[in-house]
Amino acid sequence: MKNVIEIKNLKKSYKDNFELGPINLNIPSGLIIGLIGENGAGKTTLLKSILNVVKINEGSIKIFNKDFKKEENIIKEEIGVVLDNTFFPELLSPNDINIIMKGIYKNFDSNLFFKYLKDFNLNSKTIIKEMSKGMRKKLEIITALSHHPKLLILDEPTSGLDPVVRDEILELFQTFINDEEHSIIFSTHITSDLEKIADKIIFIDNGKVLLEDECQEILNNYGILKCSLEEFDKIDKDDIISYKKNKYNCEILINNRSKLKKKYKDFIVDKVTLEELMVLMIKGVKEC
Repeated sequence: MKNVIEIKNLKKSYKDNFELGPINLNIPSGLIIGLIGENGAGKTTLLKSILNVVKINEGSIKIFNKDFKKEENIIKEEIGVVLDNTFFPELLSPNDINIIMKGIYKNFDSNLFFKYLKDFNLNSKTIIKEMSKGMRKKLEIITALSHHPKLLILDEPTSGLDPVVRDEILELFQTFINDEEHSIIFSTHITSDLEKIADKIIFIDNGKVLLEDECQEILNNYGILKCSLEEFDKIDKDDIISYKKNKYNCEILINNRSKLKKKYKDFIVDKVTLEELMVLMIKGVKEC
């Protein structure tokens, strides 16, 4: 499988002492990559570094085996971008956006753009100011898709949207990668969306990659062992990744769930969600 992005020893530091990296990632083509982490963990900085919006201090980034600094115009044609805040002036309509985008992208497909507008019930004459947040987000996404990119880079594309709209957008993403030639990097706090569609998860905390694995491997292998406060000392400390003591019980993050279910037959060992995994890995106690 080809890599759509190769990142080697990436470092980016800021005056407030936050530092991203060193980051080393090989992102295969044909997959949906979920990027998770707390606010301020470095997710947006990583995406903007990939897009050459943020200038990195050290390391290298290749997209489609090309250096963004040297072949920016070629690479931009093949990337669709949706950032957290809308980038269209509110007085523009989809008709206006079609004209503008045709002047920016050689491959902008007006027929596809207007087909998407129809599919998602967006009026081509309605100005953005009069659109709901869901309608605006749909417009951003279909605009990004309409110049036939090979890679979509998405920062919180479903944030604040109702479940119905989110499902519509997730279906669109899955259709986009069906031919295995397209790829998506998808940063979000709505981890349940990633559980539905992500092939791989990259978990960033405090500027570092804390976990990188296939989404289903994470959901299948990790678990939460629940016990009383008194029973906590019965758990082998080598089996504990991190834990949280509540008022009446303990929640312990473990790996190799199927094996530990047999080892600890008297305890509840539940599947973990990505949200629970994040909370326990970041906020849980690791010193045992």
